[in-house]
Amino acid sequence: MLDDIKKTLWATADKLRANMDAAEYKHLVLGLIFVKYISDTFAARRAELARRFADPADDYHLDAADLIAEELEDRDYYREVNVFWVPESARWEALRAAAKQRDIGKRIDDALNLIEVENPRLKGILDKRYARAHLPDGKLGELVDLVSTIGFGDDPGKARDVLGQVYEYFLGQFASAEGKKGGQFYTPASIVKTLVAVLAPHHGKVYDPCCGSGGMFVQSEKFIEAHGGKLGDVSIYGQESNPTTWRLAAMNLAIRGIDFNLGREPADTFTRNQHADLRADFILANPPFNISDWWHGSLEGDPRWEYGTPPQGNANYAWLQHMLYHLKPSGRAGIVLANGSMSSSQNSEGDIRRAMVEADVVEVMIALPGQLFFNTQIPACLWFLTRRKTARRGEVLFIDARKLGRMISRVQTEFSDEVIDRIAGTVAAWRDEADAEEYQDVPGYCRSVILAEIAEHGHVLTPGRYVGAEAVDDDDEAFADKMQKLTEKLGEQMAKGAELDALIRQKLGGLGYEF
Repeated sequence: MLDDIKKTLWATADKLRANMDAAEYKHLVLGLIFVKYISDTFAARRAELARRFADPADDYHLDAADLIAEELEDRDYYREVNVFWVPESARWEALRAAAKQRDIGKRIDDALNLIEVENPRLKGILDKRYARAHLPDGKLGELVDLVSTIGFGDDPGKARDVLGQVYEYFLGQFASAEGKKGGQFYTPASIVKTLVAVLAPHHGKVYDPCCGSGGMFVQSEKFIEAHGGKLGDVSIYGQESNPTTWRLAAMNLAIRGIDFNLGREPADTFTRNQHADLRADFILANPPFNISDWWHGSLEGDPRWEYGTPPQGNANYAWLQHMLYHLKPSGRAGIVLANGSMSSSQNSEGDIRRAMVEADVVEVMIALPGQLFFNTQIPACLWFLTRRKTARRGEVLFIDARKLGRMISRVQTEFSDEVIDRIAGTVAAWRDEADAEEYQDVPGYCRSVILAEIAEHGHVLTPGRYVGAEAVDDDDEAFADKMQKLTEKLGEQMAKGAELDALIRQKLGGLGYEF
């Protein structure tokens, strides 16, 4: 049901876009969904308070009508349940009533300003670009009408979930629509699910130093709830350098009622680290692959480069070491990187990788299928790091999942939930976790390898080099017998082919075409 609603909403929203660039349009649509969410949750809380104030059996009961009206304006009632206060002229119904006015864009911008003034946590997060939006006449009003259909009912929990899912779905659709130009902020859901399933971030501090639109955090929240935990069990820390993407992440998290710290401002993680003192329990990240212009002179001798100074022409090993630096001793990190990171020996990369392997901080390596990402065909892999292994010291688990993807469109692959469960189960068994099955190497899929063998391979960490070939069922037939049968069959087929050639010649000859 909700899937159909999401598809219908997207089809209508995409049609309203007319000739506007998807990258620009994205912020208009997602911003409106966010305002609708803020307004819906505010209205639901207000209705709940009015009901409780009027109920003689309720602790909140008030006798006088004028007292009720006054108390409904008390901000504290809203803050105590993590609901943003929305001034009257900024409420969704006021915007909806003005949807057909020519100045609807300015009215939306004014509403966003008012909401920011009332809620300092949202300062700088709301994107006020509606008055100057390059949409044909009337299209912005139609978009307001469309977003008005999202929400469904007075239950704030349900409304939040619906809006959250619509927001997430639209992010994915925009990433797809933008193609190679966009999607840098969007990690495909099945990759995020795999990282989350292997790391199991159910408590403590969760950190993503290049958080994009916050997909890692949202998936972590879903994992926690699916395993009987509470949202308050984790605290969220993130950083993002792109200002518009930073806003998308903040809105994405606020829609779900997730408390977050994305730093004071959008900023580059390497040169303006917003969480310098943070030591996290879990780090999940999909940094941009192979960035060549990341280096700054101030990074020389940085304490993060524990295993060697990364090359100035590629940030992959800067990201890996940044993650390790920000882990608690008992923490774990999962990182998506380009395949080249597993084997590159350019500049200092091979030396850094050797130092990391010898320090036993590499836990699991997973090779991924191609065509997973909206915006790049670069094949990717997953690195799992830990500062202190609790099991399997001196070993690395290699998983080759390149053949486990399924095509969901002509250009896109994903992992099914069954594949994700299999991978997570394999890692849990290898770590000897409670309730996990016993670990076994599976040729062609997974193998636990000691550090000495990795050293023999020049500290290359490509799973295909270690897991071997998939076992083929042996039918116990002797090779000579099998070859005899195959050559007989080939002989029959060649004879049949010769007969057909002769027949074709004969037919063509009858028509006067000799050759």
